[in-house]
Amino acid sequence: MTPLLSRIGTALLLLAVFVPAALWAPAWLWAILMAGVVGLAAYEWARLSHFPPLTARAYAVLLALCALALPYVLTAEWPLFQTVLILLAIAFWLLVAPLWLLGRWQAPRAFVRAAIGVVVLLPTWAALLYLQARGPAVLLGVMAVVWIADTAAYFSGRFFGRHKLAPAISPGKTWEGVAGAFVALTLYVSALSLWGALPFRPLFLMVSGLLYLSVLGDLFESWIKRVSGMKDSGDTLPGHGGVLDRIDALTSTLPIATGMLMWLERST
Repeated sequence: MTPLLSRIGTALLLLAVFVPAALWAPAWLWAILMAGVVGLAAYEWARLSHFPPLTARAYAVLLALCALALPYVLTAEWPLFQTVLILLAIAFWLLVAPLWLLGRWQAPRAFVRAAIGVVVLLPTWAALLYLQARGPAVLLGVMAVVWIADTAAYFSGRFFGRHKLAPAISPGKTWEGVAGAFVALTLYVSALSLWGALPFRPLFLMVSGLLYLSVLGDLFESWIKRVSGMKDSGDTLPGHGGVLDRIDALTSTLPIATGMLMWLERST
């Protein structure tokens, strides 16, 4: 099987599992599934950070257990803690991550890498719970932004890519790929506006911001892999690499999309 067919086949299999879970899984089952995703991604993050094998497993188990237990341990305080996680992610992705890439920081200390892994993964998990609780259409509508952007960027970059986006960070990404993602998302917003009776301009601005964040999340993980001397975060998903490779753009987009939704809910 060619790499392209392997990539497409894995993507279809993931959609066949993820979409029904998002549509019909009860909240408790969804929480368990997403805790599992956090655990797998945390293990890969620990490998990228060159943690010893036992430490990497302990780190992954600890984050997965936190994801399982926090809503039930905190009970009434959980919504506040969830908001704090989202605000932490917003600060990281809007302020720290761009400076990190501009400064080519390597952050070799294990404590720093462990802390950044928490900041990257736990807010993503909190956002997945929050968005799914608002309805599958909300969750899938937001995630579709990343899926469409990723797919369009891959194919437009593959066929038309000439100008490197950030060669020192990720040589495979091109401006043509970003342009293809922008065109595809413009069509997506137009379709939502036409058939979903949603206002075009604010939706277009929001989706454009999420496109920037998806690229930022992708580049951030690419830089971490480059510093670590690894091509992929893992080999769990044929054609895609590891779980972290598959969700890198979601780690930056979902928490901020959730923050936008929280703000809209509180302002109306």
